[in-house]
Amino acid sequence: MTSETVRLGAIGLGRGFDLTAEAFARHPEIDLTAAVARSPEARQAFENSFSGRAFETLEDMLADDLVEMVYVATPHELHCPHAIACMQAGKHVVVEKPIALSLKDADDMIAVARQNGVHLIVGPCHSFDAPVLKAAEIIATGRLGNVRMLHALNCTEFLYRPRTPEELDTLQGGGVVFSQAIHQIDVARRLMGRKARSVTAMTGKWDQARPTEGAYSLLIRFEGEAFANLTYSGFAHFDSDIWMNNISELGRKKTVSSFGNARRTLKNAANELHAKNSRKFSGLNLDDAPENHEHFGPVIVFCDEGDLQLNADGVTLFGNEAIEKFDCPFAYSRQSFADAIISTVRHNRPPVQDGSWGKASLEICHAILKSAETASPVDLHFQ
Repeated sequence: MTSETVRLGAIGLGRGFDLTAEAFARHPEIDLTAAVARSPEARQAFENSFSGRAFETLEDMLADDLVEMVYVATPHELHCPHAIACMQAGKHVVVEKPIALSLKDADDMIAVARQNGVHLIVGPCHSFDAPVLKAAEIIATGRLGNVRMLHALNCTEFLYRPRTPEELDTLQGGGVVFSQAIHQIDVARRLMGRKARSVTAMTGKWDQARPTEGAYSLLIRFEGEAFANLTYSGFAHFDSDIWMNNISELGRKKTVSSFGNARRTLKNAANELHAKNSRKFSGLNLDDAPENHEHFGPVIVFCDEGDLQLNADGVTLFGNEAIEKFDCPFAYSRQSFADAIISTVRHNRPPVQDGSWGKASLEICHAILKSAETASPVDLHFQ
């Protein structure tokens, strides 16, 4: 390819695309040239916001030789067929988390990427967040010795955002395990820096009107007697953002008045599916952008010679005798993810979050459900 910018296409102009569109629009080396969406309104919003063309079908977009890479942001169950179609057409792919719903689908995607000589990235996920990358950089210097333990906690209103029926069905990838645990798993694996060996977990289905997992807690055993404890609740009560200086997951400042908005909005919605559809991409508004890095709740990494606390603006190192602060300058949301696309396509330097990485994280998601069902530890085999 001779173009300096990466010519990116997208399939699915829903919430996932909406949250990532700013990074694509602001990055000087990404040109969002095409998109696919069922909604005429979303297609029009895309064409109004970018210089590209919106198509009704994936086949039409894949026939466009300008497109080099496709961002697959469709529902979980469509990740595999859509990604494979793109890769068979010779396009690099970045697919939303989780990579797929089954390990077999993940294997098929990895195999097709290899067969067609294209890159497969899984993201954006919170292991791309700048403070996570900074913490990984500090750990890699060796100054803290071995990583021994990691604790992560996140409490949100996830289960009470407008949902489709599929998003409340575990078998179709609904609930917090496939959509939310995948973030904590990726962050933990990125910072622990070693292979995971087993999972012991419990999950919570505590609202009959939302019949899927809304909470979990798990212990991951890693090589070298290291371990990580990950806990999540999406039941819209306690909000762990109060421990992140009231900065939301998406990097926005929160106020006390916003408490309860999710449950209140859902209660007052005349039609939940209509409310869900209203969250699709409706156009760029770069004047109302976040001012902080995204995060996934409090994360502390415990090492031999100090502990690391991840914040929305950087990393704090609690050493043997002193405290150090490592700031992460903020330009715009998901910049590190956009940079990874350029590094992959233009310089053949993909991030660690490739297809095999996505499969390993997916295996842990399935292990959570199996461990909770059997009340037993589950060994891991594809790490």
